[in-house]
Amino acid sequence: MGLETVRRLAGSILKAGESRVKFVDAVRAKEALTRDDVRSLIQEGVIVVEQKKGIGRAKARFKQSRTHAGRRRGPGSTKGAKYAVVSRKTRWVLKVRSQRNLLKLLKPSLNDGEFRRLYKMVKGNFFRSKRHLITFAKENNLISGGKK
Repeated sequence: MGLETVRRLAGSILKAGESRVKFVDAVRAKEALTRDDVRSLIQEGVIVVEQKKGIGRAKARFKQSRTHAGRRRGPGSTKGAKYAVVSRKTRWVLKVRSQRNLLKLLKPSLNDGEFRRLYKMVKGNFFRSKRHLITFAKENNLISGGKK
């Protein structure tokens, strides 16, 4: 029987692709006439199957260690749209929290009733930043003593 036929039969017996079937002794493999002959050659080790090639994780582990060390985290590596990473709402929540904490610090130096007004303005997204809040308070003479 031809080698290609033996290779095909061995592949189907071993449940492997034909390209992975290798012959240790091609002359003996050529002498096989039946499927049983091919089975016996496999048993004897004349026909063997090459091991499948795996995909190693060494590169992935190395890349992960670099990422943990702070590499590969620049703005160029960020995927997604502007608000995909941090949503508009989350951004607003973070801003409002920081401004409210600042207001709490300013409360003793604020005039009567101004704390509540500024608090509502913070909620309404009036101020761009903490600096904007302080500037607004100073310009409108809301802070007594003019300190932070």
